[in-house]
Amino acid sequence: MVDWAGTYPAMMTMFDAQGRVDEDATAAHADRLVHEGVQGLVAAGTSGEFILLDADERLRVIRAAIAGAAGRVPVIAGTGAAATHETIALTEQAAAAGAVGAIVILPYYLKPTMAEILGHFRAVGAASPVPIMVYNNPANSAAPAIEPPALAELYHDGLVASVKSTFPTVHQVHELRALTDEGFRVFYGSFMAPLEGMAGGAHGWVSGILNVAARDAVALHAAMQAGDLVAARAAWARILPIKLLWTRSQLGHVSDIAMYRTILRLRGQVAGHCRAPVLELSDDQVTRLRSILEPFGLLEA
Repeated sequence: MVDWAGTYPAMMTMFDAQGRVDEDATAAHADRLVHEGVQGLVAAGTSGEFILLDADERLRVIRAAIAGAAGRVPVIAGTGAAATHETIALTEQAAAAGAVGAIVILPYYLKPTMAEILGHFRAVGAASPVPIMVYNNPANSAAPAIEPPALAELYHDGLVASVKSTFPTVHQVHELRALTDEGFRVFYGSFMAPLEGMAGGAHGWVSGILNVAARDAVALHAAMQAGDLVAARAAWARILPIKLLWTRSQLGHVSDIAMYRTILRLRGQVAGHCRAPVLELSDDQVTRLRSILEPFGLLEA
């Protein structure tokens, strides 16, 4: 059993101007998020651009996040790979580095069958020295979603402990809570409807947007825990303009990571640089972002 709950940013990896992993900046970013009140960190996940990192770089990013957290909050390491043996090896190495759990993406790109996906998680869960959070993100992995009954079976068999449910809808949260007990930790994993996800029983929220909205996300979770819907709606309303930059394509077709880096940079915070092929925002896009967010006070550190 794990007690993971609350606001867990899927933290960004910081690269220098040459595109190299910047461990000091990554640790500093983790430290800032902890100071802003988050209850945990996810390192080397999608928003950490794991797909652009080799195995050694992923471990360096995980170690940097652990150093930045300095034991104050748990760090869950992104260790998923397309191959089962590689996922197991990365999970063991992340655990040895001090990660308290591993978030494992659905095996990607090859479009595995459900039998193959479940076999993958059974093998990883049986071999892992730390609890596994299933990263149920079919949109980004080209793999079928694991449905709630199958997730519940993996949990009851002692193979997984949590899920990041990354869908725009929240009915998966309701169904999982009905099929499991408090030992299985359900995290809403999109930035579309976190308030509704928590209302449906999610123990917390994992998302890349939390890199730039941590304080308001912490307030949102606390309000939902207290049953204060007015305060929860107010906290979500403060985050909403950042979400709408993406969902309404207000800057055109850009990477959400590039958008978050720009927000951090405009706040005078550690932001790093994009790693190719991800592009930085253009000067015009930066100006547009500033004009949209500044009136809401969202560019203040």
